[in-house]
Formats: sequence, C-alpha cells, structure tokens
Amino acid sequence: MSETEKPKSHSLKKNEGLTNGGNNVSSTVSDEMTEKFDLATVYVSDAQYNRNIFFDTSPRAVRLYLLYNHWFMQTLVYVFIIINLALAIFEDPAVVPLPIWATSTIEIICLSAFTVRMVHYAKVIPKDKFWKDPKNICIIVIVTLSFIDLIIYGALKATGYFGIRWSRVLRPLLLVNVTEGRQLRRAFRSIRNALPQISYVFLLFMFSVLVFSLMALKLFGKRGLLTIDGSPYFTDYLDIVFDLYVLVTTANSPDVMMPAYNYSVFFTIFFILYIVINTYTFMSFFLAVVYNNYKKYLKEEVRQLVKARRFKMCRAFSLLQETLGEDGEPVVTQAKWNHLVKLVKPKISIAHRELLWSVLDDQNKGHIGKFAFVQLADLLSIQVITVKSQPHPIQICFPSMYNSSVSRFIRYMIHHRMFVYVYDLIILVNAVFIGLDEENPVVSNAEWGFLALYMLEIILKLYATEPRAFFARHHFWNWFDTIIVVSALFGTIINSALKHSGGYTSRQILDIVFILRVLRLIRLVDSIKRFRAIINTLIKIGPTILTFGQLIVVVYYIFAMVGMEIFKGKVQFFEPNSTSPDQQYCGNPLLKGTTFAKLNYCKNNFNNVVSSFIVLLELTVVNQWHVLTSGFTAVTHVSARIFFVLFHIVVVIIIINIFVAFILEAFLVEYTVEKSDLQTSLEKKIEELELNVQQDGVDTGLVDAMESNDNELGPSDAGKQKPSLMFKIASRRSRTVDGLLQRMFETDLRPEDFNEEKEPENINFSNPAFDSV
Repeated sequence: MSETEKPKSHSLKKNEGLTNGGNNVSSTVSDEMTEKFDLATVYVSDAQYNRNIFFDTSPRAVRLYLLYNHWFMQTLVYVFIIINLALAIFEDPAVVPLPIWATSTIEIICLSAFTVRMVHYAKVIPKDKFWKDPKNICIIVIVTLSFIDLIIYGALKATGYFGIRWSRVLRPLLLVNVTEGRQLRRAFRSIRNALPQISYVFLLFMFSVLVFSLMALKLFGKRGLLTIDGSPYFTDYLDIVFDLYVLVTTANSPDVMMPAYNYSVFFTIFFILYIVINTYTFMSFFLAVVYNNYKKYLKEEVRQLVKARRFKMCRAFSLLQETLGEDGEPVVTQAKWNHLVKLVKPKISIAHRELLWSVLDDQNKGHIGKFAFVQLADLLSIQVITVKSQPHPIQICFPSMYNSSVSRFIRYMIHHRMFVYVYDLIILVNAVFIGLDEENPVVSNAEWGFLALYMLEIILKLYATEPRAFFARHHFWNWFDTIIVVSALFGTIINSALKHSGGYTSRQILDIVFILRVLRLIRLVDSIKRFRAIINTLIKIGPTILTFGQLIVVVYYIFAMVGMEIFKGKVQFFEPNSTSPDQQYCGNPLLKGTTFAKLNYCKNNFNNVVSSFIVLLELTVVNQWHVLTSGFTAVTHVSARIFFVLFHIVVVIIIINIFVAFILEAFLVEYTVEKSDLQTSLEKKIEELELNVQQDGVDTGLVDAMESNDNELGPSDAGKQKPSLMFKIASRRSRTVDGLLQRMFETDLRPEDFNEEKEPENINFSNPAFDSV
C-alpha cells in the first residue's frame, strides 16, 4: 500500500478495533515474491468463484491464466456463442434471410474465436490434462465438424444441390462445454445422475400405460363407438397408447373419455382409475425421485466443492506463510494479506479491507493462522455496503432553511410510515381509474392528477434524502418508481400532443402508457412485508433460474433445429386479410378437416427458429399439445409423434421436475436461512466498532462510498456523532450460485469438509466430481 494511504486508515483507530498493523507493502517486492502473489491470487480467486481448473503453476502459465479468467475474455466468449446461436435467425429457413456467404463468414469468425480460446486454454494447463478433459475434446470435435459441414454445405449450394446444416444441433453444446459453463454442466450432471432412477419409474409408468391401453382396446374396440369427428374410437392400439399418454398430461381431458362416458357411465371407472394411478401417482413419483436423487448427488458435489475451496486456500496460505519465532506456527502477516486482497479485488475500499482483516484478526496480533486465512474466500462473498455520511446539497447551499424546524418536520413526515400508507392508498385509487374507460374525460384528466402526485412524492423524497443515497445501487424500488413515473409522464405528454395534433392514428404510444400505468401497481408489493420477502427471495435465486434457463435454451435449440429440418414448409401461415383458399387448411391439403386447421394453428410451425421456439414453448405448457402433434403427424407420418413425445419426456418430465426440485430447495433456504457464522461475526464486528448503519440511516444522508468521489477514511465532520464511514450487510443472499448451493447443504456436510485437511502433494488437485457433461 502506498504511503498516502497510511494516514487514511488510521482514522478508524479511534473506533477501537481496526489497526493499521503493517499496511505498508514494500514497493521493491522481489520477482519471486511477485510470482508467489500472482499464484496466490489465482488460488484465492478460484476458491471464491469455485473454479476447478488444473492449471500449470509456472509464472508464464499463471499470467496467461489470469488473462484467461479476465471478465472481458469471458464476456467475449459468450458474445461469440450468442452470435453463433443467433445465426439460425438468418439461415434457411430464415426469419431475416442473409446470403450464404454472409452467414458462413460470421460462423467462421465465431469458430475461429473458439479455436483461439482453446489454444489459450491449452497454454494454461498441462498437455496431458488438456487431452484428458472431455469438454475440451467435445469443443474440438464440435468446431471441426462445423467447419466440415460448412465446406460440404457450401459446395452443395454452389453446385445447385440440396444440403442440410446438420452441425447446427451441436452449437448449443458449446454453451455447455466452455470453461465458464460449469453451472450448466452441473445441471446436466443432475439430469445424468437422476436418469437411472427416473428410468425405472418411467418403465413402470409405460408398463401401466400399455396395460391400460390393452384393456381399453378390449373394452371399447368392438363397440362401434365414434369420436366427435366421426372416426372409430379406440380401435388402433398405438393410437390408444398415444391418447392415454396424452391423458396423463390432462391435455385431452375429458374429450378422450366422452364417447365411452356417453355409452355408459360405468366406463368412467376405467378412466378414473387410470388418472389416479398414472396422472397423480406416477407423476408425483417422478418429482419425488428427481428431488431425492438430485439432492443426493448435488450434496456430494457441494461437499467436493467445499473441499476443493479449502485446498486452494491452503495452497495460497503456503505460498505467503511466515514462521514467527523458533518453532512458531506458520502465519500470514497483515501486510501480505492486504496486498493479496488488493490483487484479488482491486476495487475494494481500504475501509472494507481493514474491516475484513479485523474479523479474521480479532485479537489484533498483526498476523493470522491458516484457519482464519482459509475463510477469506467466504468473507469476500459476503456483500457489504460501504456507506459514507454525506450532507444534502440543499443543506450545503441553504443550511439555515434546511435545518429549520419546518424543514425538519417535513422530513420527519416524509420518512414516517403514514407517508407510505397514503401513497399506497393513492395507488389503489389509481388502479380503479386505470380499469375505467380511458375515453371518459374525468378518467383522462384524473391521470394528470395521479402523475402530479407521483412526481411530488419523488421530489419530496429527494428533498428528505441525499440524492446519491436515494439512487444508490441497492435501492431498487427508488429506481423503479422514478423510471416508471418519469416514463409515464413523458409518454402521457407525447400521447396528448399527438392526439391534439389531429394526425394521431397509432396506438403504440398509448399501449406503452397503459403498460407503465399498470406497472406502477407493482410498487404495492414493496409495502407488504410478506410480499416483499417472497419477491426478494425470487430475486435472490434469480441466477439459479438463469442457469436452468440456459439448460432450456440448449434443449429447445436442439429440438428446434431438428424440427425445422423435418417439418419446415409443411404448414403455412396466411395473414388474416388473405383471400387464398389454402388459408383454410394452412396451405397443406393433408390438413383439410383436421382440428389443427379448424383451430387456426397455422402459425404454429417450424418454418423458422422463432416460430419453432414458440411451438416448443406451447408443447412445454402441454395444453393442446396433442392437437399440435396431430397436425404435424398429418403432414408427415404417424412416427412424427416420437419427436413430440421425446420432447415431452426430456423437458416436462425430467428438466421441469429437476427445476422444480431446485426451486423448492433454494426457496426454502433463502426464505428461512439464518446467517452464517462468518456473516454473524462480520456484523458483530461492525456493531462493536459502532460502524453499523441503522435502517433509517441508509435512506437519508448515507451514500455508497464506492459511488462517491472520496471513499477514503477520514474524520467525521465537526459536531456530528456519526463516523464518516459506516457499513451494512447488503443481504443474506450469496453472490454466486455455488455459494447458494453450499448454504443449501451446509447442515448436511460433514465437519471435516470445513476443516483444513492435509494438502495434496501436487500443487494442483483434480476433483473427479467436476468433469464435463
């Protein structure tokens, strides 16, 4: 640390507990020590973000590894992956057609970027480890096959022959196998681990469906019953199997049972038994099996994750350790610890860093042992808001007015709970007016009144709260209110101006205004404590939901590519004002008289990637999925049902159940979890130093120290009892998905998983639980 930083850190000494303790790190650090710090930085960073890469520890490889994990390089990889996936929008069958040379050029650039990334990775890890890593082989195979497919497809097109881009189904696998996709690989491993148990239940379920189908054939096949469209009822065994499979999803209920029910009420006993056994019992078994196996294997993986993190921190400790006195235990001094933290988190403030040190060195020894050092990765994952006392701009310009009794009373009323209740009531009244006819002059003029009240609320809050504190990064609802109200104000002004100009014909701006008005009602959620707890929990598990969102995208993309090759052009959509007779049967005579055509499902097709994704979403919802299946079966072959049944099994039965299992566990953890011991120690230290932020203090004159121009520690202003810099734990949420996983299963982990164990002989260590898909 530089000399200029030394006096700044001393200002906290008066609060007792934070000592400077050797902040100064010599500027003439030897090359050997620099290399040790670089390697230790890698270990701590990997431990914090749970990266498990078997990298070479030579100085050159470490520098390349630091570059490899740079946020810009990681972002660039995802940019090229997104571009590569988005090529389907411009390729045949295209939403926006582009020449083949344009799409091929873009794809070659993307594949070249992936190749460069792999070469970079090969320079980081030992060659024998590189070729033994399945995900590296997978990426190399995908890139190679894509190049081969490009050449073959281009040659066929150039000579006028028909070609298929079969390598497009491999594109989403790059998202899975890149180094940064470890969360997605973990989701796939959850599926892989649950498959054996799921398969047993699924086989038993299919046996039940086949037995009931055989019973249905014998019960109804010879009775001459007809369906509503006049076709024979339950006379073909394979059709019966498909109809009863669809019945499990309730998509064709009660249609499938009506001919039998109309014939005799006693036949409903057959369908009731079938629904109870297969729909309610077996489907519940699927969720139970998925949840149990998912939790079992994920818990073991988290145990490995915790052990790997401890090993990495132990390696970092061994690089920086010193021995104090004869036969003394190895320790890390505060000077080295500070330098390490600066390298791991360059943007961390001096005050925040010293606060973390005071938690680890609670006895002010100036050094810490291994047990305290290994907690650094967990400590850095705790979100701490550093706030600084800042006077209001009006108070600076007009101190006498702002500090007057009238001004203090106004600010007191603004921060009073009744102020919130009054505006909640205004929002409820506004909701009633939103539901009324917009053309009514009273309703239309009332909107201006509500907008004025909302703008007044924001102005009053800005008067009572320091602006930078009001718009701090962690104050979501303040940002939400301001953006919605200001946008609605401008939208309403533009809408009124266009209406009075006489040439207003478009409803687009009016639709936007209506949406903004309705969005204002969401603010009521923040006023109800239990609602706010639920919404905050959903926000906290957002990263996890995004992981499964990527999983869905991967599966959707593969099925969309296959579906487009099989069904493209088979179903055509005609605009509503079209006069073509083909409109009645979606441009395909095979669909004449079908339910698919009668319900005007023509736009549900596989003619481009966008419409394909929409069809797959409809299939995921399962409502009317049998009608969609019947349409595509009619224009191809009855075996096309395999495509749709397979999609239902993979997405609805397996992936959705795993997603539900994770949400159940994560929601329970986030909704009921207590603070960790480390987080509790951090809060106690903040309170002990009297640097804690009161809840009402955050909303008045305290700004995020990282957002202000000066985040240094200095003495408080004269006459004020508050210290110049204070801290607040942002929330109980984990910054990473891995942190959330550890909290989910920390009560099930063995005590030795958290203790520092004997380090492996090799400076790098492999974790067999963290291979690729």
